[in-house]
Amino acid sequence: MSLALSPLRPHRPPRPARPLPRAVPLLHRPAVLAWGLAAGFAALYACVAVNRHRRGLTKAYDLGIFEQAVRAYAHGRAPIVPLKGPGYHLLGDHFHPLIAVLAPVYRVFPSVLTLVVAQALLMALAVVPLTRWAHEVAGPRVALVVGCATGASWGIVRAAADDFHEIAFAVPLLAFAATALGRRRPLAAALWSLPLLLVKEDLGLTVGAVGLLLAWQARQDRRSPLPGFALAAVGVAAAALTLLVVLPAFNPSGSFDYWQQLDGGGRPSPWAVPLRLGWPPIKWLLLFLLAATGGFRCLRSPLLLLCAPTLGWRLLSTNPHHWGVSYHYSAVLMPIVFAALIDTLRCTGDLRRPGALRGPDARRVRRALAVSVLVTAVTLPLYPLHEVVMPEAWRTPPRLTETRALLRLIPDDATVAASNRLAAQLTGRAEVTLVCQVPVVPTPEWVAVDLRDPSVQSPCATAATASMLAVYQDLGYRRLVDQDGLLLLKRP
Repeated sequence: MSLALSPLRPHRPPRPARPLPRAVPLLHRPAVLAWGLAAGFAALYACVAVNRHRRGLTKAYDLGIFEQAVRAYAHGRAPIVPLKGPGYHLLGDHFHPLIAVLAPVYRVFPSVLTLVVAQALLMALAVVPLTRWAHEVAGPRVALVVGCATGASWGIVRAAADDFHEIAFAVPLLAFAATALGRRRPLAAALWSLPLLLVKEDLGLTVGAVGLLLAWQARQDRRSPLPGFALAAVGVAAAALTLLVVLPAFNPSGSFDYWQQLDGGGRPSPWAVPLRLGWPPIKWLLLFLLAATGGFRCLRSPLLLLCAPTLGWRLLSTNPHHWGVSYHYSAVLMPIVFAALIDTLRCTGDLRRPGALRGPDARRVRRALAVSVLVTAVTLPLYPLHEVVMPEAWRTPPRLTETRALLRLIPDDATVAASNRLAAQLTGRAEVTLVCQVPVVPTPEWVAVDLRDPSVQSPCATAATASMLAVYQDLGYRRLVDQDGLLLLKRP
């Protein structure tokens, strides 16, 4: 038996080992960066909002109103809100059926905190598309700056800590829609904008603006502009339908309650309308701060036109709350402003290549980002997010202890007439109306009032509250608590 010898093979040197792939830093992963920032801001928003409710700073207008509406949806009922009046259907006030998506969560967690936490998550979600787009356009460092500036922007921070409002849904929808517009993805932009029709009646005009921008982009790309015009027509038609038909049909007066804020209570003269757009000067502060938030560079982007419908009705309104930089009205403008800023960075060129931020246009880019960061840093102490690091915001003062003791005397499922801030503490477990409303038969079992509540001027004036307290006392209500401005009356 012989062994067959294999032919000799030439000697080959061993292949060099492949170098192990370098671990990609988290900052360079757009998804990780975007979702990480969103999670961080969601936690901050929720922390501030929950703590403000714990301190008794939330109000019947608007947190109590929305809890009564969502509570009704959760139990399969129409959104009848006693805080607005006997049998008041909330779709006669504003058109926001999209809040019904919170009903299943509220059914599992029946608490007002469900609403404020949901709002925190929704607001923070706007950071995701803007950060990812900024990462795509200008790299991780600029994405980090834009994401942080968006999450800490004065409009979103103010809204996230201000009770609950339906526009919490609009903020992320606008962020995704504006990002899709900037990326030239028309179908995505249209699909992200259409749900805005179910958020609030005026946002139909914003959907119309999205459609017009899509038509303009289609013309630039030598495509048919008809889909964009169709979306614009749908948006305008939906706004007209809700304002002229739907809202009056549900409203007890048979009309839209806020028309008088736009016409000044009468028919304005032709020259009065342009004057109202720019006067009083606080309106210029609003416009200046919006431009500065986008580093002024946002003014060069057509995406900023999406702000026009919201700014239009706000500047024409006779309600002073609509003109300034407080309340929740500017939250829907923040994602648009930052999308416009990113859009101008995209037009600058590829900022991700080495040395790009030292190119000819780099000085203007750095200046715009620096201005945006400066505005965020200056406004941050003026808005509630800074309460996270304030020790006094986490204390329980004696006044708060007294208020909680008063509220514990009211049993669950009772009927209560309460002042503004006390009402927000009760809507989750009782049937609550405002103390300044004329009581219906049967009268409420309990009356709870905080005479030192600084928010009693609205919706209940001090005189109206005092007048109704006299009525309840004439009806024989007994005072169980009368301490330091806290009153609790019980029906005989």
